[in-house]
Amino acid sequence: MSENPEKKEALATLHINEEKWTKPLMEAGWLAFPSIILEKQQALGLTPLDINIILYLATYWWTAENKPRPSKKTIALALSVTPRTVQRRIAAMENVGFIRREERRISKQGSKPNLYHFDGLIKEATPFALEKIDVIRRRKKEDEIIRKRKKPHLRVVTEASKKTDD
Repeated sequence: MSENPEKKEALATLHINEEKWTKPLMEAGWLAFPSIILEKQQALGLTPLDINIILYLATYWWTAENKPRPSKKTIALALSVTPRTVQRRIAAMENVGFIRREERRISKQGSKPNLYHFDGLIKEATPFALEKIDVIRRRKKEDEIIRKRKKPHLRVVTEASKKTDD
């Protein structure tokens, strides 16, 4: 039985990334993240710390339905800031609608770490992504037109051909 084409593509991508980053770094864990969020962080109003928090949360988000849930203390330790700083930045991103926290309170056991949803960030970043996709498509079309353009017929000009043209 042959391998699934998507799995083959994923393995090829992993191999390419191992060539760039080395096998040990990739084996230790890697992250798929939309570059448009990094490119447009200023336009989105995200601080560098916000981006680091989002990236850290994203390292815990393996499937769409399994939302990330690291504790604020875990995030703070990884980013060398206080848990209170993480709490403030998450609250700020929640206030503008980028992140939605889902509290997980269990009556007898107390609280578990929140689940984090990125629906708002995805919604706000999508217009930038669509704009970039349009630019990429336009450039691709322009490149295609240039490649298909008829090339001028060139001929070597010699003294003899100059005399016959006159």
